[in-house]
Parts: sequence; structure tokens; C-alpha cells
Amino acid sequence: MVSMNDNIDAILSQHRDAKRDSLIPILQEVQESCGFLSREAVLKVAKHLGLPAGKVYGVATFYNQFRFQPQGKFHIQVCRGTACHVKGSAAVLESIKRTLNVEAGQTTRDGLFSLEVVACIGACGLAPVMCVNGEFHAQLSSDSAKDIINNYKKQEVKS
Repeated sequence: MVSMNDNIDAILSQHRDAKRDSLIPILQEVQESCGFLSREAVLKVAKHLGLPAGKVYGVATFYNQFRFQPQGKFHIQVCRGTACHVKGSAAVLESIKRTLNVEAGQTTRDGLFSLEVVACIGACGLAPVMCVNGEFHAQLSSDSAKDIINNYKKQEVKS
């Protein structure tokens, strides 16, 4: 089995003479391979590029595409775009946070769910919307969002 460190080393070996301008593409490759940017990944990338780890972390935290925790088996994206906001996505988000006992950007302790807030999911006519592993759930209420999550939990128990 290939370890996360082996994956990172393999990626860095493909960027032998990389400089500062390669930071974002390298971080993207590491995240694609490992699923998220671990502390060790940030340190290895920083050392490889001759940059302070704080600089690498600062760049990674600036862009919301980067994650610092592994995603859950069920990755939930809640739209907070204008249409969804007007139709009540704030209440939907709060319901999901209470149901899962996590904040946006976190993963449940059991690794089953991760929660992400997105600016727009591109389904404005179906607002408010959430997406779970690419499956859209539309015209949500606080209760329907909770029911959907509970259905995913039941699905997991059966498998």
C-alpha cells in the first residue's frame, strides 16, 4: 500500500527544479492524490520549494479550494448563493450543522460526513440546494435536509 508520504514524495520528484510559481499546482496535485493537505504535506512542499511553511500554509488557506482535513464518505456542499440565501439556505445550513455536530469545513468524527459551504452551485431555480457526492437535493427546508442526512446514515448502516 502506498503511503501519503510516498505520494507526496512522488509528486515532488516530478517537480525537481520547481520554484515559488509552482506552489499552487503542486498543492493541487498533492490534494488530488491525498484528498487533503496534511501538516506533513505543507512542510514537505515548503522544504522542497525553499519557502517558509507559514508562507505555504498562508497561500493554501487563502484559496478555498484547499482542504486541511480528509473529506467524509458523504461530502455535503450547501449553496449560499443569492437565490439560495433568499430561499432560506442559512436555516438549512444551521440544521445540517446541528444534525452532524460539525461546522463548515469539518468532517464528522466517524469520517462519514464532511460539510462545505459554496458560493453558488449553479442550480438557482431549485433553491435552496445542497449537493451530496454530486447528487443534488433541491427546494430544501431545515427538516428535509435533516431527513436526507438521516437517509444517508441509514444507507451506511445497511452496507
